[in-house]
Amino acid sequence: MLSEAKHPPAESRRSFAALRMTRIEKDTLGDVRVPEDALYGAQTQRAVENYPISGLREHPEFIRAFLLLKRAAAQANLELGAMEERIANAIMGACDQVLSNFDDHRKHFVVDVFQAGAGTSFNMNCNEVLANLANLSLGGKLGEYKPVHPNDHVNMSQSTNDVFPTAMRIATVVLLVQLIPELQNLEQALAAKGDQFRDVIKSGRTHLQDAVPVTLGQEFKGYAAALRRSIALLTDAGAETRQLGIGGTAVGTGINTPRGYRFAVIKHLNAATQLALEPASDLREAMQSQLPVVAVSAALRNLALELTRITNDLRLLASGPQTGLAEIILPSVQPGSSIMPGKVNPSMLECMNQVLFHIVGADTAIAYASQAGQLELNVMMPLMAFEITFSIEILKNFLPVFVEKCIRGIEADRERCEEYYISSPSLATALNPIIGYAAAAEIAKESAKTGKPIPELLRERKLLPEEKINEIFTPEFLAGQADRT
Repeated sequence: MLSEAKHPPAESRRSFAALRMTRIEKDTLGDVRVPEDALYGAQTQRAVENYPISGLREHPEFIRAFLLLKRAAAQANLELGAMEERIANAIMGACDQVLSNFDDHRKHFVVDVFQAGAGTSFNMNCNEVLANLANLSLGGKLGEYKPVHPNDHVNMSQSTNDVFPTAMRIATVVLLVQLIPELQNLEQALAAKGDQFRDVIKSGRTHLQDAVPVTLGQEFKGYAAALRRSIALLTDAGAETRQLGIGGTAVGTGINTPRGYRFAVIKHLNAATQLALEPASDLREAMQSQLPVVAVSAALRNLALELTRITNDLRLLASGPQTGLAEIILPSVQPGSSIMPGKVNPSMLECMNQVLFHIVGADTAIAYASQAGQLELNVMMPLMAFEITFSIEILKNFLPVFVEKCIRGIEADRERCEEYYISSPSLATALNPIIGYAAAAEIAKESAKTGKPIPELLRERKLLPEEKINEIFTPEFLAGQADRT
């Protein structure tokens, strides 16, 4: 018994160690134990304990947007005489400290992406981190919040309700600036393949059945054009997110803000980011509605659907190598099977499909979140912020690899393409204006019955001279008429 008393169980020893490594803070609900060296405080710790959901943390650009916004707010409050210079400088210095050493400080932004409505937990996480850093710079201690307080100073002239959606829009703008060039590189790579394959004539297919000829280059040019249109729509949608509702505070009325505050904040944000941000024309609307983010998500979804269609086409065109279409050859990036030796799969295309499917699903989540806002506030913004930033991030990250390891390395199997198109009865369609529909139909039926190519039947029946046959069965004649001026 005595030995047991001298040596408590391991669980108890861990509990004692935990107590020694924490500090006690107070919030409006009472005492909270916070890790001793944490830069965050009581309200953040409550969120950690209340929402142990996904283990996912906010996107780095979203955190940076918050920091830039907090800095601009302190600068605006100082400029407008609402905040003491010493306090404002300490807050701005704390923001600069985190931004310049982001990797070292990111571990202190610990709130799960699934959290309390509107994002209050994450806003307070930022407020507490910045307040503690500011106080340390002024000789204070962690958790005392003197002279800089998270709510009174770091959150001055703000509410979660205008800060969170503003940061969400800024992060979206920043990520789109990073994404668009990668999409343009893909569009250019597809267009380059269009030039490379411009003379590769092949059988077109409609309803998954043989149709009149097309060139492989035309197919790729079509893919590039579809992507170019999708990029334009995404760019247009992204412009909406540059309009910010900062300064609306709790319900869009601007309560507790000095005159000119919202314009000063955006002025300082633009000086720091060069993003051409604008004040929203109606702060109530900017608080109630998250339509700009929904518009970006919808444009991303439409882009994802187009890219899915293109990706699926490429998988079909590469199917085989013996029992599929096999008109194109994809770069080999890894072995395709753990059991079938020599098998190579369209791995990059399959991965792209999964990225795109996630984007479509994320858009559905954002759509539901957007309509779930009631009256003066949409409280579902944390979900929207996570889904929009994550969707852009995964597409942005995969596109460079996809372009280099898949699209740029695609080759045409010219012999297979010619074999398919020359044996297709649909080739007889090109003869309609030359020998008439009825005669062309007879040729098509005989080709289907005997398997003989259309040019061979024309020669056997001596329906056209050799020069005319050679003229007809060229990419320019069979597939180039739409491009004539």
